Amino acid sequence: MDNPPHRTKSRPLAPFLFARVSSILCYQMLSVAVGWQVYALTGSAFFLGLVGLAQFLPMFVLTLAVGMAADRFDRRLIARTCQLIEGAGAMVLALGSRGGWLDAGSILAIVFLIGAARAFEGPSMQSLMPALVPKKLFPKAAAWSAAATETAFIIGPAVGGFLYLAGPAVVYAAAGAMAWLAALSISTLRLERRLPKREPVAFRSVFAGIAFIRSRPVILGAISLDMFAVLLGGATALLPIYAKNILRIGAGGLGLLRAAPSIGALAVSVYLTRKPPRRAVGRRMFSAVVIFGAGTIVFAVSRSFALSLAALVILGGADIISVVIRQSLVQMGTPDKMRGRVSAVNSMFIGTSNQLGEFESGLTAAWFGTVPAVLLGGVGTIVVALLWMRLFPQLAAADTLDAVTIDA
Repeated sequence: MDNPPHRTKSRPLAPFLFARVSSILCYQMLSVAVGWQVYALTGSAFFLGLVGLAQFLPMFVLTLAVGMAADRFDRRLIARTCQLIEGAGAMVLALGSRGGWLDAGSILAIVFLIGAARAFEGPSMQSLMPALVPKKLFPKAAAWSAAATETAFIIGPAVGGFLYLAGPAVVYAAAGAMAWLAALSISTLRLERRLPKREPVAFRSVFAGIAFIRSRPVILGAISLDMFAVLLGGATALLPIYAKNILRIGAGGLGLLRAAPSIGALAVSVYLTRKPPRRAVGRRMFSAVVIFGAGTIVFAVSRSFALSLAALVILGGADIISVVIRQSLVQMGTPDKMRGRVSAVNSMFIGTSNQLGEFESGLTAAWFGTVPAVLLGGVGTIVVALLWMRLFPQLAAADTLDAVTIDA
């Protein structure tokens, strides 16, 4: 039986995973409460899209600064500071909900500030993991990280939906506590390997992450494929509408819908901890994206709660295959001195596409209706996968996770 990497040579992975899980629990509970509260206050799909836009803008604007910060300063300090800020933002939401002065505009402003903190936290956390495990164990570590992450994605929305029955203030307070627990866990983290000396700030070094990705077609193709898949296939912003108006399952059902993709992702990621992808990784990634698009199409047209859950489970399982392959290709193929900048660009491509995808979904739903918007997104995802196979033949032909050569 294979041992998880944190039981072999990488004990620091345990507090790292705990911090990551706690941070994601915070974010997922916030997502459920914010989405439900904003829709209850406005009744508008467009406002649900604005929630995604409020999270996208800080990530987009701060990308270059985030990358340089992660490559020049202690990544643990950056992550801890951001988690403290996120917890404070959640507590303000709790106080505002409790006091009755919180409106949709105030929620968007606070979400924007939390999004700015998450913009710095994400690349710093991503860049930390390669320093915690030997390179040969990284694919398994990535799978264990994915399993822990998806566990949080399952628990967070379900707990958030359940706690919302007691009011949004309860959800926000619990989310804030989880963010502060994450900060406490990061404070205990000890690296097994010293990070290399950072290069001085210069115009060229600021844009080095973008230049590096452009020079590696396999990495560029993997990141951009995932970006467009999430951008087009992201229907999570519209889940409150499905829960309330189409499936009629209430706030508790909304929590289950949000958790369903992570159930599939958890099952697949646990499998990948035993058998990480080693061969034909390019073809596996493209196949996973096509399945993701097909699952989105089924969810769009379903009127059955059980079928909708099944479709979300399947697309979640397919998505995690793409995530593990992409993360391994990017992190294993990037020298440590550049991981912050490359991770920042990666986060802008992938992380912001989640929020921008929510805005796109809300906008197209306002124009064409909820079901047509999700259906078009699923079809578009499949089209992009087929097109990317022609645009990035190196990625389609990639056989192993060592398809990218590091230039130290």
